[in-house]
Amino acid sequence: MAETSPTADRSWMAIVSLVLGIISLCAWLLPVCGLPVSAAAMVLGFLGRETSRRGLAIAGIVLGGLTLLAAIVNAAVGAYLGLTGQLEFFR
Repeated sequence: MAETSPTADRSWMAIVSLVLGIISLCAWLLPVCGLPVSAAAMVLGFLGRETSRRGLAIAGIVLGGLTLLAAIVNAAVGAYLGLTGQLEFFR
C-alpha cells in the first residue's frame, strides 16, 4: 500500500478552483451567484497552491479575484441605480 503525501490529496482543489473561476466569468452578472462562486474559487485556489497543479490553482485565484471585483462593482452600480430611482427594471 503506497502512502500519498498530504499535498497530493488536495490536488483536486486546484482543478475545482479553475472550474469555479471559469463558471464565475458568467456568474458575476448576478452578484447573488457571482460573489459566492468567485469566493469559493479563490479559497480553493489558495488551498490548492501547494500541490503539483499549482498553475491551475493560480489561474483559479486570478479568475476568481477578477470576477469577485466585477461582481462587487456590478452590485454597487445596481444599488446606486436602485437608490436613485434610475433602475427601470421593475417598471
